[in-house]
Amino acid sequence: MQNRISSFPPLIDNQSKILILGSIPGVKSLEKQQYYGHPQNKFWKIIFELFHEEFTEDYAERIAVLKKNHVALWDVIDSCERKGSLDSEIKNEEANQIAELLKEYPNVKAIFCNGGKSYKNLQKLLGKNFRIPIYLLPSTSPLHTISFERKLEDWKIILEHI
Repeated sequence: MQNRISSFPPLIDNQSKILILGSIPGVKSLEKQQYYGHPQNKFWKIIFELFHEEFTEDYAERIAVLKKNHVALWDVIDSCERKGSLDSEIKNEEANQIAELLKEYPNVKAIFCNGGKSYKNLQKLLGKNFRIPIYLLPSTSPLHTISFERKLEDWKIILEHI
């Protein structure tokens, strides 16, 4: 039996207008206890580019940028068994209570899935015609090998919902 891993608590408040969902934190993120903690993951670089903020490695400042721009973060999977960090290795997963979170925070008007795994799982969880729009964005993982510029371009749709 593999070790069971768990996601982090949601980063959300009453000002949040969009929710970005990953699948579940990878090994580096779990070690650091930080969302998107792998140094090659482009999530933070994309967020800072989108909002024209000066890039920082400081996690507290990164979270402050999300809050200032009304962005919430969470994962679709609450816990699972997984070797390494690949979504394809995820087994015996339990879902986070996304619908309940959205009831508690009614200001969230759109959901953006960071990669295919979170998108597929969320559609299973909420259904294809959920009351707020759900968008699939290219994964910010270093394993998803399209260019940074292309990822950034696709992620710009977020700005239309803030």
